[in-house]
Amino acid sequence: MEVRRRLPHSTSSRRSSPEAIHNVAPSSGALQASDALPLPIRYTNLLFSLLFAASLFFLMRRWREKVRESIPLHVVDLFELVSIVSVVASLIYLLNFFGIAFVQSIVSSNEDEVQDFLALPPAPPAADNKMRPASMPAPLVEQAAPALSGRDDEEIIEAVVAGKTPSYSLETTLGNCLRAAAIRREAIRRISGRGMDGLPLEGFDYESVLGQCCELPVGYVQVPVGIAGPLMLDGSSYYVPMATTEGCLVASTNRGCKAIAESGGAASVVLRDGMTRAPVVRFPTAVRAAELKFFLEEPDNFDTLSVVFNKSSRFARLQNIHCTLAGRNVYIRFSCSTGDAMGMNMVSKGVQNVLDYLQNDFPEMDVISISGNFCSDKKPAAVNWIEGRGKSVVCEAVIKEAVVKKVLKTTVSSLVEVNIIKNLAGSAVAGALGGFNAHASNIVSAIFIATGQDPAQNVESSHCITMMEAVNDGKDLHISVTMPSIEVGTVGGGTQLASQSACLNLLGVKGSSTESPGANARLLATIVAGTVLAGELSLMSALAAGHLVRSHMKYNRSCKDVSLIASS
Repeated sequence: MEVRRRLPHSTSSRRSSPEAIHNVAPSSGALQASDALPLPIRYTNLLFSLLFAASLFFLMRRWREKVRESIPLHVVDLFELVSIVSVVASLIYLLNFFGIAFVQSIVSSNEDEVQDFLALPPAPPAADNKMRPASMPAPLVEQAAPALSGRDDEEIIEAVVAGKTPSYSLETTLGNCLRAAAIRREAIRRISGRGMDGLPLEGFDYESVLGQCCELPVGYVQVPVGIAGPLMLDGSSYYVPMATTEGCLVASTNRGCKAIAESGGAASVVLRDGMTRAPVVRFPTAVRAAELKFFLEEPDNFDTLSVVFNKSSRFARLQNIHCTLAGRNVYIRFSCSTGDAMGMNMVSKGVQNVLDYLQNDFPEMDVISISGNFCSDKKPAAVNWIEGRGKSVVCEAVIKEAVVKKVLKTTVSSLVEVNIIKNLAGSAVAGALGGFNAHASNIVSAIFIATGQDPAQNVESSHCITMMEAVNDGKDLHISVTMPSIEVGTVGGGTQLASQSACLNLLGVKGSSTESPGANARLLATIVAGTVLAGELSLMSALAAGHLVRSHMKYNRSCKDVSLIASS
């Protein structure tokens, strides 16, 4: 008999956090938020429920009478006004009270896995310590962990090393993120026997990453940020921040920006804008799986599915659904707009709503995974190269012959020849997937790190084909880059951190657009494509002129004497 897995419901069990256990009153039980109310919570809930029902009933009767007597509905008396206020107030109370519990019940199903993953492995037990039985539930162990707020650092470090205090609980228990990072760092040094002397600890706001960007922090990595520009793009100029440790990269990109600016600038177009998520579901038979595919791709059903999907966010808007089958497995690729956010969480929530809805009509549907790799996220995939993911952008420029010779130190014919033989034929010989370019990933990674994007999404965001051809009777060079899956956002994730936020502000795309949702993210995507265009132009020129090795010897070698670098 086959056992089917169903979608998660709100009845998932929850594990108590260490800080919650420490705050349990010894005699009266755990404190509730409702203890602050003047009435017991059950009476308060009943009062607001009755107030909501009575007020709504009164309004419905009064409005029915107005309709019958042809009295305008917008003309209200005192009793109607009080009833409307009562309905709104009671509705806000009920939504807040029951809504919070509902959301907590959904997210708590993952707490056990997250907490177990974040806990540091305890050191081998000392002679006077007993091994915890494998069957002993984790919450009981956490209950045994004493409160840390009044203890000195040495005691806490010893508790972490011995496995008595979970490392992940230090921030919430101590209330000091910097102190928690220092204690965790020393505990890891004692456990591993290796120090981290070169890793900075002071000078970083650890509260800014708490619960959202990085877990178990012990320091931060310094990456130098250079500026390339001005990049003349679509009639505006941008100074592009690039975080990198590779010599020549910023200098080369800067040269490409100069060539573009002296030729009149570049132009860009956003072809598509939609983030994807593709769950995989399984059916008892392939025939039944095909029925779901036909149902999802039926145009008459799209409006209903859009309403279900879009309720997850005020910015999420379902664009299309594409299904493919592998036997009795259905891979469903949802695409939706996500405003100025990169949007992975947004689209995932919408997909979950649709799966819950489909479960009613397809009860035998077994949800294998919310992501079935048909999305495809952080992996090279033909579906992203062909269909696009995130922002699909094309950027072009015409570089004048005089600029090619003066700034780029080569010729138009040489650039066209190298591009065909290297970027097109060479990549084809290598069996490249979306890699028909010289070094797009160099620029994408540098901008991603500087602006707080997800560096792992460099994989698909660097899909790029670089085209070059002679125009204007062979005198000038037309160059373009087509990038179908640039995955960027200007809100959420690492974009909120101080350094990354400053880089976004330099580009004029910080935060969400107040005029048109998604405009800032789309502009950032075009800047990425424009900078890739500059980087491709410069590197290909260096290859055509045979200057690559000399440039790297000049800019990518360690040298403390600045005068020697300038004169080399």
